[in-house]
Parts: sequence; structure tokens; C-alpha cells
Amino acid sequence: TKVPELAAQAVLVASEDMPEDSLPVRGYDFNRGVDYRALFESLATTGMQATHFARAVEEVRRMRAWRLSDEPVAEDEREELRDPEVRARTKCTIFLGYTSNLISAGTRESLRYLAQHRLIDVIVTTAGGIEEDFMKCLAHHYIGDFALRGAELRSKGINRIGNLLVPNRNYCLFEEWMMPVLDEMLAEQKANGTNWTPSKMIAKMGERIAHEDSVYYWAAKNGIPVFCPALTDGSVGDMIYFQSFKNPGLVLDIAADIRAINDAAVHAARTGMVILGGGLVKHHICNANLMRNGADYAVFVNTGQEFDGSDSGAKPDEAVSWGKIKPSTQAVKVYADATLVLPLLVARAFVDEEVAAESAKVGPAEVANSIKLRGVEH
Repeated sequence: TKVPELAAQAVLVASEDMPEDSLPVRGYDFNRGVDYRALFESLATTGMQATHFARAVEEVRRMRAWRLSDEPVAEDEREELRDPEVRARTKCTIFLGYTSNLISAGTRESLRYLAQHRLIDVIVTTAGGIEEDFMKCLAHHYIGDFALRGAELRSKGINRIGNLLVPNRNYCLFEEWMMPVLDEMLAEQKANGTNWTPSKMIAKMGERIAHEDSVYYWAAKNGIPVFCPALTDGSVGDMIYFQSFKNPGLVLDIAADIRAINDAAVHAARTGMVILGGGLVKHHICNANLMRNGADYAVFVNTGQEFDGSDSGAKPDEAVSWGKIKPSTQAVKVYADATLVLPLLVARAFVDEEVAAESAKVGPAEVANSIKLRGVEH
């Protein structure tokens, strides 16, 4: 019997030739042994979120490599930006955003590295993303389990963040450390008329903690502004609430901070966004970049889906529609847990590139020594 012609035509549809630059799907061959560099490079042709991760690495590398000297001098270019040396030194302004769980987790050390080595220019996070950095300078968080029962933990004074555990004592230590800082701020406000903003407050906290494990110690030391528009939404807010009874009058000016972050975007030659998680941090950075008609580079890492219309789940193309990302970008979203992706992204897009740049200047032996001194195994 003959195969029905309709079925044959439906199943055996002729294919057009693939474009010459098409990449075949191929993963890593472990018969080669374990070569981590080759393994990472193979992700580009693995497909699914592995390929998105590889594209995220390339997008971050592009934002880090760009210099104003790469572009022709515009007719309306500001006079100070016409100097070739100034153009060669003018880089892309990188906005880094992350949710508090990435400070709670061991990814804090990856974030600290970026601030320590001035590999990013602006930070946006949540209240928990501020206070837990300082708390971890005072006491440890611990590994627990997602299945631990809330009622039992509550009876023991232990708080759970996913599969992490934070003894309530840590919050008490933070209060003991924080309250004198707030009293000093109020005294300075009364004596000198200091206009405190959340970013100025965070910088003061970073200077005060003077602890090299702290993200915000390095941010303050390196002049990296840290914006937290919801600073009161956590333990810091609790402390401000308590102080308002004991020593009232402290004022935090959020209007000055919105001017500062928007100006950082408006006056940048180019901007890039690396946003880990969603919610407030994602929108705050994207909205600042709306003021310049869109960021030039963008990487999102989160597990949000767009079917419910949330900003957290929105793809980069939705941000293009708002003018928050330029249509010409190669923006990428990686659908994944940022605790898995962030250390790998730092390794591939920040540390590897830094090593390559140093190697070109001083040679591989000196680079290996300098990386070792910074506590990074390459």
C-alpha cells in the first residue's frame, strides 16, 4: 500500500539550507578529561539556558570592553570629551542590581569582589541586601534546609531564608551596632544641617564597619554609590522606628537619591545593566536608564515568568518598549537561580577578562601572583 500523499507531504517537508554562520549543537566531551575553560566555552553551543549564560558572558564582556574612543567624535560632542586620552579612559557605566538573598547567601563574596576591584560603578539593592552584609560582619549565617518547620525554628529564635538559617541574636547584634550610627547621623543633622540620603547613610555604614568582608566597606572606599530606595523595608527600618521614640528627628531624603541615580545614567557615555533577581532593584535600574532613552547593554538573571505581567518576569524586549533598553542591544535574560549563575558570571566575564588584561601588561607569572594575593584561584 502507498503512504498517503498528504501524510508524506506533511512529514517530509523540504528544508531550506541553514545560514553559513549557524552553530551546530554540541556539548562538552568528557573524554577530553575535565578542562573547565573548554567546558564553559562549550555552553555557547549546548542550547537552552546554557547558551543564554554564554551570551550573558559576552554581553558583560562587551560592556566592560567599550571605550568612548571606539566611537567617532560626534558633531555635538562636549569639548572635554574630544580629547583622545579622555575618550580612551571613558568607559561604560555599569549598574549592578541584586536582591537581598544574594547577600544572605555565599554569593555575597562574588558581589564583594566586584566592589573591591571597582568592576562596577553603581549598586542598587534592597534593605535586606544592605543590613545582612553588615550582620555577617558581626556573626555568621548558617546552612539549613528548605524543609525545616517554621514553628519549631520560631520557638528557638532562628529565622529561615530558604535553606539558610539566621539566629535572631544576629539582629540584636546589628541593633547594638546600628543605633549609635543613627544617633550620630541625627546629631550631625542637627549640628551641621547634613542632608542624609539612603546612599549617604549606606556609605557611612560602610566606612564605620571597616571590615574587608563587607560589600559596602569596599563600595564606600572606592566611591561606588549604593542606592536603596526601600531602605526602611527591613531591620534598618526597625531601627529607625525605634529611634523615632528614643531620639526622634532623623530625616532621609529619597528625592536627592533619585536625582543622583538618574544623573548617573543621564551623564554616562554608555550604560550597562547587570540585574540579578527582580522586583524593586530591576525596575529602579531600568527606570534610571529610561532617562537616557535606554541602556546600551543588559543582562537579567532571574526565574520570573512574564505571563502575569510582572516587571520581575519581563523579558528585555519589554524594557525596549519602554525606552529602558536601546533597540540595538544584544540584551539577554538567563532563566536561572542567581546563586548558581553569579559566581560563574563573575569568573567568566569579570575575573577572566581582568586576568587577560593584566597578562597583556605584565605577563602570566605576575598575573598568577596578583590573583593569588587577592584570594582568587585562576
